[in-house]
Amino acid sequence: MIAERITVAVLGARGLVGPILLESLREQGCGIRAYSRSAQVCEIESVAWRPTAELNVANVDRVEVWFCLAPIWILPEYLATVLASGAKRVVAVSSTSRFTKLDSSDPREQLTVKRLIDGERALIAWAESNGVEWVILRTTLIYGFGRDKNVGAVAAFIRRFGFFPLLGSARGLRQPLHAEDLAHAVVAAGWSPAAARRSYDLCGKERLTYRTMIERIFIGMTRRPRLVKVPHWIFRCVVSAWSVARPRSTLSFGMVERMNVDMVFDYSDAVRDLGFSPRTFAPTPDDLKSPS
Repeated sequence: MIAERITVAVLGARGLVGPILLESLREQGCGIRAYSRSAQVCEIESVAWRPTAELNVANVDRVEVWFCLAPIWILPEYLATVLASGAKRVVAVSSTSRFTKLDSSDPREQLTVKRLIDGERALIAWAESNGVEWVILRTTLIYGFGRDKNVGAVAAFIRRFGFFPLLGSARGLRQPLHAEDLAHAVVAAGWSPAAARRSYDLCGKERLTYRTMIERIFIGMTRRPRLVKVPHWIFRCVVSAWSVARPRSTLSFGMVERMNVDMVFDYSDAVRDLGFSPRTFAPTPDDLKSPS
């Protein structure tokens, strides 16, 4: 196998994509170092789990390829350690939000965009100055196994209230990306010679309206779609009240307004260089289950 006997490291290994990526790397014969904020009991052969608090220049193994599933803006604090490990390539997952939320009226979303852009620039500048190959994978909304905050959040709302509110016709186009398809692309980005020093947009196979996306979530839950059009002013009042009641909530009116904004990308470069082959959007009951 291409990756056999290569040692790799994964930052943010406990997230939605982490377990899938670790299993794929194990199948390829890699030695794996998995880092997360807390200790983890490893159930996958050849994976050594370690807390990120122990990750430093004086305490790092030799690693050839690093995969960052954690927010890209935290990666710069570990780059000195990555360099000390003798890394040849760093693959980092970013987000297409750096483009789609540029004009957001929400200060929190503006901060996220800035962090994404700054994180990407810091990685590229560091890699180029140190002779390390970099690959950036920007994703659209990710879903899978009931653990995501996108499709999973919609399913949770439907379970609780039995309907879903829409602003207007909800005609904005979407391309939901399954976590397994992302994991496969991340692995391919670790070895593909053509991917060196490149960024890719990753998204699902279909372009479907926000309304159709919600309808398919209902269908995946074996429920008849119940969609309710809500006036602009009511949505604004509800979001404002929710933000006061739940200050840590990620819900914003910008999210609501984007129901009618296209958020689609061309992933043909990833098909060519990474063998990327995303699925159509047909979430299963497993994708829509309540998180344990």
